[in-house]
Amino acid sequence: MKQQKPSGQRKILLYDTTLRDGTQCEGVSLSVDDKLRIVGVLDKLGVHYIEGGWPGSNPKDEEFFQRAHSLKLKHAKLSAFGSTRRKDCAANQDDSLAALVRVKTPVACIFGKSWDLHVTHALRASLDDNLQMIADSVAFLKSKGKEVIYDAEHFFDGFKANYQYALATLKSAWGAGARNLTLCDTNGGSLPHHISETVKVVKAFLPEASLGIHTHNDAECAVANSLESVRQGCDLVQGTINGLGERCGNANLLSVIPALKYKMDLDCVSDDQMNFLTEASRYVCEYTNIVPNDHQPYVGHSAFAHKGGVHVSAVARHASTYEHLDPALVGNKRRILISELAGRSNVLFKAKEFHLDFEKDPKAVEKVVKHVKEMENQGYQFEGAEGSFCLLVDRLVHSSKPYFDLKSFRVVVEKDRQISGLVSEATLKVAVGDKVEHTVAEGNGPVDALDKALRRALEKFYPSLKKMTLMDFKVRVIDAAAGTAAKVRVLLESRDHKDEWGTIGVSENIIEASWQALVDAVEYKLLKDSKK
Repeated sequence: MKQQKPSGQRKILLYDTTLRDGTQCEGVSLSVDDKLRIVGVLDKLGVHYIEGGWPGSNPKDEEFFQRAHSLKLKHAKLSAFGSTRRKDCAANQDDSLAALVRVKTPVACIFGKSWDLHVTHALRASLDDNLQMIADSVAFLKSKGKEVIYDAEHFFDGFKANYQYALATLKSAWGAGARNLTLCDTNGGSLPHHISETVKVVKAFLPEASLGIHTHNDAECAVANSLESVRQGCDLVQGTINGLGERCGNANLLSVIPALKYKMDLDCVSDDQMNFLTEASRYVCEYTNIVPNDHQPYVGHSAFAHKGGVHVSAVARHASTYEHLDPALVGNKRRILISELAGRSNVLFKAKEFHLDFEKDPKAVEKVVKHVKEMENQGYQFEGAEGSFCLLVDRLVHSSKPYFDLKSFRVVVEKDRQISGLVSEATLKVAVGDKVEHTVAEGNGPVDALDKALRRALEKFYPSLKKMTLMDFKVRVIDAAAGTAAKVRVLLESRDHKDEWGTIGVSENIIEASWQALVDAVEYKLLKDSKK
């Protein structure tokens, strides 16, 4: 699918605050090393500003800025965050401003009050005092050679309450030399039409000023509000990777960036940087220890996944029938899911993806579709178990024989008061051709013991299994009403030096379900090796 390329007539600047605002997300805690690694990811992505933290507020941010001097950034400028001076303190005597100077970043971003309610109640200052605090702080940082970005905190709420005063705060910052005036929807409750109307007024009031936007997602409009602000004249967008942030998060830059470039025809990052979008999302998930959101637009694992047979049939003819964007543009890929909703198109598409041949038996497609639907009715789910699906097709179409034959296995789990923890032992007997192997292994749990016993039995016949590792193990109760007698679904994720694949098992017995998934994982590895 060909996409229209941005004209490049207008450049939108990206300001990332994952390392500061993003770390206020519940459950996120970054080490200094994590923050430094994320800086590398953001620089590769092509963002123009990276906000590293608030110097002086905690030892971790102090260390970060000390170590950040050694970074060789190719695209981004490093920014430090702080506030305007205190009410009864000169700018050159203020600790917060002194910290911004001390860390020697080229950019300083400071926030000030736009809402008269905050001025009188939070700062306990007069409205005129606040205007002077803003001007003094910006001018001081400007005199130290800093590029100053001014964040107008609670601007949209302040504008509703007293628009004349909210505008006066912006004028004070711009007159003192701020490079950019960023309007903040700090409470995250504004809607796009509120944002649009307000930005229009600000643009008319300060036509020469560079405006930015900083939105939160409490009304689930952060991305929409950011894009609408750009449409009305803002040329800087603040946000975070994966939308991390306090409460419901910040504007997700990974949705903002492709929308700017491919939906609004605006320049922000290069094509190569755009191709890194999905990978950047995964990196930040890894460093923040957050499970990726499969349904996240553009970069999610399911963002271009097609399940319904009608959809798949149409996509096979022309991708744009059910895709708004070529997934390759953002470093993602199309996925065709196999489920009870699958039709011929799903199976044919998936077979082509895995180089499976239906030419010898054209009727096998219906056979596979029928078999999949019957198995899904029993509790199987092939969406995340493409390894098991490929084995199913291979067995139905080519009548392939298994690579080994199970004779028996026994698993013993022992709890001894004299032993700390449980001891799991698996005894296994399998046949490979006319050779029978009898092995015993202990493991961290029954599944690990079975895995070790099976590998011990097979690796002498199939040495490539030494390169295979299990990555994840998931268990799902299918019919919870049955209580402890319920069926369970086990999904294993495995990988070798080149590929990743999922396999599945279903049974009322969790050991049996695990064994099924484990056997499929091993057999798929051997199948794909034999295809090579």
